[in-house]
Amino acid sequence: MAHPSPWNQGPPSWRQGPPHWWARRGTKRRFLFWRFAAVFGAFMAVFFGFFILFLALVYQPLARAFPQPGVLLGVICGVPLGFFALVAIIGGLAFRRIGSPVADIMAAADAVANGDLSVRVREQVPGEFGHLARSFNRMTVQLASVEEQRRALTADVAHELRTPLHIIQGNLEGLLEGVYQPTPEMINSTLDETRLLARLVDDLQTLSLAESGQLPLHREPLQAIDLLQDTAASFAGPAAAAGVELMVQADGSPAVITFSADPDRMEQVLYNLVANALRYTPAGGKIILSAARTEQGVRLTVQDTGAGIPVEDLPFIFDRFWKGDRTRARQPGAGSGLGLAIARQLVRAHGGEIRVESQPGQGTTFMIDLHTAE
Repeated sequence: MAHPSPWNQGPPSWRQGPPHWWARRGTKRRFLFWRFAAVFGAFMAVFFGFFILFLALVYQPLARAFPQPGVLLGVICGVPLGFFALVAIIGGLAFRRIGSPVADIMAAADAVANGDLSVRVREQVPGEFGHLARSFNRMTVQLASVEEQRRALTADVAHELRTPLHIIQGNLEGLLEGVYQPTPEMINSTLDETRLLARLVDDLQTLSLAESGQLPLHREPLQAIDLLQDTAASFAGPAAAAGVELMVQADGSPAVITFSADPDRMEQVLYNLVANALRYTPAGGKIILSAARTEQGVRLTVQDTGAGIPVEDLPFIFDRFWKGDRTRARQPGAGSGLGLAIARQLVRAHGGEIRVESQPGQGTTFMIDLHTAE
């Protein structure tokens, strides 16, 4: 039977990471200890030099003040020994409060530089070093989260690209081998998959630029009612075909609800929200686009009477490639799972925020808060 790893033993929760990190930690501690010892040793050597010089100058007065040899020897030896003990205590406390936390953070930083994001340092340290330890642990947690998201994104992109690529490859091989006939239906089916790939690549590029803050925005004054009406006009046909009523409302005076934004990007946001609402709203339902003034600016709302979103799914709906109903992921009209993620990043690029409220069976409401133009 294998012995349990000592790494998994011990109560402190900050003991995370592989055992070799502890070896580096010990090496750093020894290194700093000898640095501290060298500094304090040099200090003691200088002190003893000055003490001997001072003793040579005051020996005669001391001998007259303490005629007993034992007392005189005790004074001469006691002063440096007492000073040495004081310096040793101060040095030990300094190493414990400074050297040890610094050694932990140095060793952990080396581990992170080598790609180990599981290390954590002890946070129960007083003063600024405790704050530094907590900041370091938060940094490693965030780095680990980013790395996990990167790996998940790579896997999701590969998964999303695999299906259309396989379909295109299968169709072309079937045509070359004579299994399929080059009918308009076959060609259109293959062309649809290429369009799906192109749209996925474009969405990924938009999302990447928005997340990195490099997405160019061409702002201009926009009237909320015009933006909503243009979006509703784009979905008039699909909404009628689905038997869903599409409405536009505006509180107050619509003509004066004006804000500064990139019209193309804001149309893309509303397009993603309305397409998502139309996908999950059954025949006979409603989708309402509305605008209203707020203290900070304007609020755009997309409200539907569809199936709603389960409470446990709400925290994840803005994540990349997230699809609540996996059984519908490859059905006709199903999105790539990037629409809401793109909508959030585009809204944030405008300095706004988007949030959602939903209950199963009672519909969903997306709210976009933006600043109005001065």
